Amino acid sequence: MLRGIDVSAYQSSSYDTDGLSFVFVKATEGRSYTNPRLADQTKRARDAGLVVGFYHFLWPGNLTAQAEYFVGKVPQERGDILAVDWETTGGGTRAGASEKDRFIREVKELRPDHRVVLYCNRDFWLNADTTSYAGDGLWIADYVTAGKPRIEAAWRFHQYTDDPLDKNVADFPSRSSLAEWARNA
Repeated sequence: MLRGIDVSAYQSSSYDTDGLSFVFVKATEGRSYTNPRLADQTKRARDAGLVVGFYHFLWPGNLTAQAEYFVGKVPQERGDILAVDWETTGGGTRAGASEKDRFIREVKELRPDHRVVLYCNRDFWLNADTTSYAGDGLWIADYVTAGKPRIEAAWRFHQYTDDPLDKNVADFPSRSSLAEWARNA
Protein backbone atom coordinates (compact mmCIF):
# COMPACT_ATOMS: atom_id res chain seq x y z
CA MET A 1 0.00 0.00 0.00
CA LEU A 2 1.17 3.49 -0.82
CA ARG A 3 0.68 6.36 1.61
CA GLY A 4 -0.82 9.72 0.70
CA ILE A 5 -2.83 12.65 1.99
CA ASP A 6 -5.38 15.08 0.71
CA VAL A 7 -5.19 18.79 1.44
CA SER A 8 -7.38 21.86 1.08
CA ALA A 9 -7.22 25.50 2.09
CA TYR A 10 -7.42 24.32 5.72
CA GLN A 11 -3.93 22.84 5.48
CA SER A 12 -0.60 24.58 5.09
CA SER A 13 1.14 24.79 1.75
CA SER A 14 4.25 23.39 3.43
CA TYR A 15 2.74 20.06 4.49
CA ASP A 16 5.10 17.18 5.27
CA THR A 17 5.74 14.94 2.27
CA ASP A 18 8.02 12.38 3.97
CA GLY A 19 6.87 8.84 3.26
CA LEU A 20 4.16 9.93 0.83
CA SER A 21 3.63 8.71 -2.73
CA PHE A 22 0.64 10.86 -3.66
CA VAL A 23 -1.32 13.97 -2.70
CA PHE A 24 -4.83 15.03 -3.68
CA VAL A 25 -5.32 18.80 -3.59
CA LYS A 26 -8.75 20.39 -3.36
CA ALA A 27 -9.09 22.56 -6.42
CA THR A 28 -12.65 23.78 -6.69
CA GLU A 29 -16.18 23.65 -5.33
CA GLY A 30 -19.41 24.38 -7.13
CA ARG A 31 -19.01 27.02 -9.83
CA SER A 32 -17.16 29.76 -7.99
CA TYR A 33 -14.77 28.54 -5.27
CA THR A 34 -11.10 27.91 -5.98
CA ASN A 35 -8.70 26.82 -3.25
CA PRO A 36 -6.48 29.88 -2.64
CA ARG A 37 -3.56 27.53 -1.85
CA LEU A 38 -4.00 25.41 -4.98
CA ALA A 39 -0.81 26.54 -6.75
CA ASP A 40 1.43 26.35 -3.66
CA GLN A 41 0.06 22.99 -2.49
CA THR A 42 0.49 21.59 -6.00
CA LYS A 43 4.06 22.88 -6.23
CA ARG A 44 4.89 21.25 -2.89
CA ALA A 45 3.70 17.86 -4.17
CA ARG A 46 5.47 18.18 -7.52
CA ASP A 47 8.71 19.30 -5.88
CA ALA A 48 8.58 16.13 -3.76
CA GLY A 49 8.05 13.97 -6.87
CA LEU A 50 4.60 12.79 -5.77
CA VAL A 51 1.72 11.68 -7.98
CA VAL A 52 -0.74 14.58 -7.89
CA GLY A 53 -4.51 14.48 -7.90
CA PHE A 54 -7.06 17.27 -7.80
CA TYR A 55 -10.60 17.14 -6.52
CA HIS A 56 -13.79 19.11 -7.02
CA PHE A 57 -16.44 19.29 -4.29
CA LEU A 58 -19.66 18.62 -6.17
CA TRP A 59 -22.85 20.62 -5.62
CA PRO A 60 -26.19 19.63 -7.11
CA GLY A 61 -27.13 21.18 -10.46
CA ASN A 62 -25.19 23.04 -13.14
CA LEU A 63 -23.03 19.98 -13.81
CA THR A 64 -21.59 21.12 -17.13
CA ALA A 65 -20.64 24.48 -15.66
CA GLN A 66 -19.05 22.76 -12.63
CA ALA A 67 -17.07 20.36 -14.83
CA GLU A 68 -15.84 23.22 -17.03
CA TYR A 69 -14.95 25.29 -13.97
CA PHE A 70 -13.00 22.40 -12.42
CA VAL A 71 -10.94 21.50 -15.48
CA GLY A 72 -10.36 25.19 -16.18
CA LYS A 73 -8.70 25.66 -12.79
CA VAL A 74 -6.46 22.57 -12.58
CA PRO A 75 -3.23 21.99 -14.52
CA GLN A 76 -3.31 19.81 -17.61
CA GLU A 77 -0.21 17.83 -16.72
CA ARG A 78 -0.22 14.26 -17.97
CA GLY A 79 -0.48 11.81 -15.10
CA ASP A 80 -2.53 14.05 -12.81
CA ILE A 81 -5.62 12.35 -11.39
CA LEU A 82 -8.96 14.15 -11.26
CA ALA A 83 -11.59 13.35 -8.64
CA VAL A 84 -15.12 14.30 -7.74
CA ASP A 85 -15.81 14.69 -4.01
CA TRP A 86 -19.40 13.54 -3.57
CA GLU A 87 -20.86 14.23 -0.13
CA THR A 88 -23.33 16.47 1.67
CA THR A 89 -22.72 20.17 1.05
CA GLY A 90 -22.45 22.84 3.72
CA GLY A 91 -26.01 23.78 2.76
CA GLY A 92 -27.26 20.28 3.63
CA THR A 93 -27.90 19.28 0.01
CA ARG A 94 -26.18 16.76 -2.22
CA ALA A 95 -25.96 15.88 -5.85
CA GLY A 96 -27.87 12.75 -6.77
CA ALA A 97 -26.24 9.58 -8.07
CA SER A 98 -27.13 10.40 -11.68
CA GLU A 99 -25.62 13.90 -11.26
CA LYS A 100 -22.43 12.38 -9.85
CA ASP A 101 -22.27 10.01 -12.84
CA ARG A 102 -22.86 12.81 -15.33
CA PHE A 103 -20.19 15.01 -13.72
CA ILE A 104 -17.60 12.20 -13.91
CA ARG A 105 -18.46 11.61 -17.57
CA GLU A 106 -18.30 15.32 -18.41
CA VAL A 107 -14.89 15.71 -16.76
CA LYS A 108 -13.68 12.62 -18.64
CA GLU A 109 -14.93 14.13 -21.91
CA LEU A 110 -13.11 17.39 -21.16
CA ARG A 111 -9.93 15.58 -20.06
CA PRO A 112 -9.91 12.20 -21.85
CA ASP A 113 -6.22 11.64 -21.09
CA HIS A 114 -6.72 11.83 -17.32
CA ARG A 115 -8.00 9.30 -14.83
CA VAL A 116 -11.23 10.50 -13.20
CA VAL A 117 -12.19 8.89 -9.89
CA LEU A 118 -15.02 9.14 -7.39
CA TYR A 119 -14.44 10.08 -3.74
CA CYS A 120 -17.25 9.36 -1.30
CA ASN A 121 -17.74 7.96 2.16
CA ARG A 122 -18.93 4.46 2.92
CA ASP A 123 -22.48 5.61 3.71
CA PHE A 124 -22.83 7.35 0.33
CA TRP A 125 -21.41 4.34 -1.49
CA LEU A 126 -23.74 1.90 0.25
CA ASN A 127 -26.88 4.04 0.64
CA ALA A 128 -26.90 7.07 -1.68
CA ASP A 129 -25.32 5.57 -4.77
CA THR A 130 -27.69 3.74 -7.08
CA THR A 131 -25.34 3.10 -10.00
CA SER A 132 -21.97 2.00 -8.54
CA TYR A 133 -20.32 4.17 -11.19
CA ALA A 134 -16.93 5.48 -10.06
CA GLY A 135 -15.30 6.43 -13.35
CA ASP A 136 -11.74 5.10 -13.41
CA GLY A 137 -11.70 4.13 -9.76
CA LEU A 138 -13.21 4.48 -6.32
CA TRP A 139 -11.63 6.54 -3.53
CA ILE A 140 -13.56 5.48 -0.45
CA ALA A 141 -13.61 7.17 2.96
CA ASP A 142 -14.11 4.73 5.82
CA TYR A 143 -12.33 5.43 9.10
CA VAL A 144 -11.05 1.97 9.90
CA THR A 145 -7.73 0.14 9.45
CA ALA A 146 -5.81 1.50 6.46
CA GLY A 147 -6.48 -0.59 3.37
CA LYS A 148 -9.48 -2.38 4.86
CA PRO A 149 -12.58 -0.33 3.96
CA ARG A 150 -15.84 -2.06 4.79
CA ILE A 151 -17.13 -2.38 1.23
CA GLU A 152 -17.15 -5.18 -1.29
CA ALA A 153 -16.41 -3.01 -4.32
CA ALA A 154 -12.95 -2.68 -5.83
CA TRP A 155 -11.25 0.52 -4.75
CA ARG A 156 -8.06 2.40 -5.69
CA PHE A 157 -7.72 4.80 -2.73
CA HIS A 158 -8.86 4.54 0.86
CA GLN A 159 -9.10 7.53 3.22
CA TYR A 160 -8.85 5.90 6.62
CA THR A 161 -8.58 8.87 9.01
CA ASP A 162 -8.90 12.63 9.23
CA ASP A 163 -6.83 12.97 12.40
CA PRO A 164 -4.74 15.10 12.35
CA LEU A 165 -5.30 15.38 8.58
CA ASP A 166 -6.85 13.28 5.80
CA LYS A 167 -4.64 10.23 5.37
CA ASN A 168 -5.04 7.75 2.55
CA VAL A 169 -3.57 4.59 1.11
CA ALA A 170 -3.55 3.52 -2.52
CA ASP A 171 -3.83 -0.06 -3.71
CA PHE A 172 -0.72 -0.08 -5.91
CA PRO A 173 2.54 -1.97 -5.35
CA SER A 174 4.81 1.04 -6.04
CA ARG A 175 4.78 4.75 -6.76
CA SER A 176 5.89 4.01 -10.31
CA SER A 177 2.91 1.67 -10.85
CA LEU A 178 0.54 4.38 -9.55
CA ALA A 179 2.20 6.94 -11.85
CA GLU A 180 1.94 4.56 -14.80
CA TRP A 181 -1.75 3.89 -14.09
CA ALA A 182 -2.39 7.65 -13.89
CA ARG A 183 -0.52 8.39 -17.14
CA ASN A 184 -2.26 5.65 -19.12
CA ALA A 185 -5.85 6.81 -18.87
